[in-house]
Amino acid sequence: MQTIPTKAYGASGSILNSLKPMTIERQAPKADEVHIDILYSGVCHSDLHQVKNDWHNTIYPCVPGHEIIGRVIEAGSGVTRFKAGDLVGVGCMVDSCGVCPSCKEKEENYCEGPVSWTATYNGYMKPANEEFNTFGGYSTNIVVKESFVLSIPKELDIKAAAPILCAGVTTYSPLKHWKVGPGQSVGVVGIGGLGHMAVQIARALGATVTAITRDKKKQEAAEQLGAHEVLISTDADAMKAHESKFDFILITIPDAFDVNDYVKLAKRNGVITTVGLLGPYELPLNNMEVAMHRRSVSGSIIGSIAETQEVLEFCAEHHIAPEVQMIKMQDINVAYKNMMDEEVRFRYVIDMQSLKDEA
Repeated sequence: MQTIPTKAYGASGSILNSLKPMTIERQAPKADEVHIDILYSGVCHSDLHQVKNDWHNTIYPCVPGHEIIGRVIEAGSGVTRFKAGDLVGVGCMVDSCGVCPSCKEKEENYCEGPVSWTATYNGYMKPANEEFNTFGGYSTNIVVKESFVLSIPKELDIKAAAPILCAGVTTYSPLKHWKVGPGQSVGVVGIGGLGHMAVQIARALGATVTAITRDKKKQEAAEQLGAHEVLISTDADAMKAHESKFDFILITIPDAFDVNDYVKLAKRNGVITTVGLLGPYELPLNNMEVAMHRRSVSGSIIGSIAETQEVLEFCAEHHIAPEVQMIKMQDINVAYKNMMDEEVRFRYVIDMQSLKDEA
């Protein structure tokens, strides 16, 4: 089968500062696939986790990137929704089994097939064959099945839209699932790449939103994003005063943490959902605090293709946009260090023209 040589940046191992130029091969589009020229690629904290092999499932070489904005170069003969020149997006998934109950109910992100859904990079979500790999958006182009390609509303700024495809849908999905809306009190824990989207989305859904952060320097930014109140989690008195206040708490912290302090903030019948952490909490959950108030502690992972299209349109309608810092592809290792040091203001986005121009 014809292949397409593609410029990319990837990691050959888990050592930081290891992302470097490489050439990968894309297969020419099949009848149901779309060939996309990548314009912008968001930099997600999970990219950093994956390169470092924090989840012990990384397949190298690893070419990250699952927040992709681009234009269609070519559509396969059976493609009906897209044509050359269309502005499109690709998020965290590029395939799923299509036949399990979750897939049939259009919740591909909970695919129950033997390897779960196929990630945009790093192969299957549950690797079953280390020889199978996929390469993501830190590259000049990508080929994706039509059913996993998103339309980008014309109202969105394409330079800023990429993080909606992960950070946006990852926070929108649980907010919608638990029917967050007017009259509800919502706490958003962690005001970073995911949290800053959650504050804006929850506010647009009509909830009263409290941004919860340990960093006092983020207070002004959280208020500008639409938070009605900012709670500093290191202030014991303030945390005590907010116990049993929230109907819904969305926790976006990407590393292990103690969930118990946040459980106390939920009302009777309140829900606590963690989206940033894929792994155990730092300390065991104290079920006494859960049981005594019939609270629920839950998790959520990304969102379906339908939800991703929905959040793109929701953000366009409500004038919601990620706050981004544009970088060149050649600056990616510095960007990763800044993410580790928490020195990025919400989200980096790579201008992929910088890679195309690289000699």
